[in-house]
Amino acid sequence: MSGRVLRPAGGRRSVLARLPRVGQEDVLGPHQMLRVRGRSVAWMPPLLLLGAIAAVDFNTSGEFRIISWIVLVPGIAAAICGMWGTAGFAVLAVVTYVLADSAWPHQYQTGLPDFILVAVGGVLALLACEVRLRGERSMLHMRDIADTTRRTVLRDLPPVWGGLEHAAVYLAADSQARVGGDFYDIQPGLHGTRVLLGDVQGKGLGAVEAAAALLGTFREAGYHEPDLATVAERLEIRMRRHDLLVTALGREDGDRFATAVLLGFPADGREEVEAVVFGHEPPLAVGPDGVRPLPPGGGLPLGLGELAAGLPPVHRVPLAPGTTLLLTTDGVTEARDGDGLFYPLTDEVARAVAADPRAADPGRLVAFVRDGTLRHCGGRLADDTTVFAVRRADESADESARKGRLQS
Repeated sequence: MSGRVLRPAGGRRSVLARLPRVGQEDVLGPHQMLRVRGRSVAWMPPLLLLGAIAAVDFNTSGEFRIISWIVLVPGIAAAICGMWGTAGFAVLAVVTYVLADSAWPHQYQTGLPDFILVAVGGVLALLACEVRLRGERSMLHMRDIADTTRRTVLRDLPPVWGGLEHAAVYLAADSQARVGGDFYDIQPGLHGTRVLLGDVQGKGLGAVEAAAALLGTFREAGYHEPDLATVAERLEIRMRRHDLLVTALGREDGDRFATAVLLGFPADGREEVEAVVFGHEPPLAVGPDGVRPLPPGGGLPLGLGELAAGLPPVHRVPLAPGTTLLLTTDGVTEARDGDGLFYPLTDEVARAVAADPRAADPGRLVAFVRDGTLRHCGGRLADDTTVFAVRRADESADESARKGRLQS
């Protein structure tokens, strides 16, 4: 996944089952990847090479012997097989060499020097295989650490949570990183359900650390605070406190900020949504009636509030039943094609919904934007990319979500 690290976070399982997940791409050794119908065929290349060398050696003249080339067989096995497979081919190479060489008249036999070469080659192949397998195990361990970090930032959510049906896909520009500065979450609370999506400036573990700090504050404030403006203020203060701490520790990344969108769905079921936009692209309201952006808000990113007269305002926007809110990060809005043109997100989504109103379903919408972004940029993501879609669930799903609200 292009650089891929993808994560669906809910929505209709029939759609999201086809979306790759973060953590789904475990590190596999070559012997695990070379499979046909679930069975390993990693043994075939070295076995075919061994047979080919023996056959060619048997059909050449005594002046041109290639049986010593059999030393290549355990070497290839070391690159694609496990330890037992490599050991088996090392022994088989020695046995084949002895049988093939002894079949020739004495004057044409290659003798002891090449026998030692083949035997030593088998031993070295075993050592190389062990080094390779240790590297794979180390990579698996690092992937486990990255997945744990990812689950801390982007926790798993039920398909319907806080009365919201939702779907999300996360694509990392660095296919090895698996997690970056993009973050999102849904927090049911005492005063409705709050949604947060954002993008921390910069990359690396520092960005992940800042994202985790903001999410921790959001999960507490989003649950307890009655006003969305107070939640927004808590997030702004948390970003500043985090920067002060990082600066006090002597690190050079103490001036981070984060663009974000904070949404609030009232607990009384009113057909509206509250939105606070911190220097981010406003969400798109996608429904049967078309596509329209929510008010931009004009606010500065989190952490830069001191440069403005105050925090961005809370906008209350009517939201018709069945309307999905689509939120994306820079990876979508800044995706360019070969001519340097940006991905026309609004136009593409509008055409899709006009052709099929079911495209407004969160799962379908997320998959459509993901595929369109990757197709537009040719799979070369310039930045971490998150596509997140939410809408109010039907009453039966909402009742199920209420039962789990206090368990969050």
